[in-house]
Amino acid sequence: MTPIERIEIDIARQQLRTYSGGREVRCYAVSTARNGAGEMMDSERTPRGAHEIAEKFGGQCPANTVFVARRPTGEIYDAELAARHPGRDWILTRILWLAGRNHGYNSGGERDTRARYIYIHGTPDTTALGQPGSRGCIRMRNADIIELFDAVAVGTEVEILA
Repeated sequence: MTPIERIEIDIARQQLRTYSGGREVRCYAVSTARNGAGEMMDSERTPRGAHEIAEKFGGQCPANTVFVARRPTGEIYDAELAARHPGRDWILTRILWLAGRNHGYNSGGERDTRARYIYIHGTPDTTALGQPGSRGCIRMRNADIIELFDAVAVGTEVEILA
């Protein structure tokens, strides 16, 4: 895949678009926060504005690897595991940890995207995309997050629009 220079996440459209050389490369369906957009700590809202990929996790893990605190648990998501843990907020396959670039807006203090642990990450394939549903993160299909993960570098710009 073409190396990605910039990502744009459109909360209103529930889409993530990638760009290279000023041209759109791909458009993916996503799910952002069920509580809407917002920057405050503990709001369970998706933060807006200029961000960047601060860290990447899971590059060597199989699809459906379960993560807790950015570490693989040793579990692989399937229907049986889901049935044993109803209501669990699944973070699967890959994690792109975001950091805000606008001090006082989405960086620093009670408005810090990174301190809020806002990620772009995989989700069960049964999760509805194209509609809000997360606790602040940006959820993607597992195949899509693998493709995106492989095409971006730490420092890639991410703009989140309401």
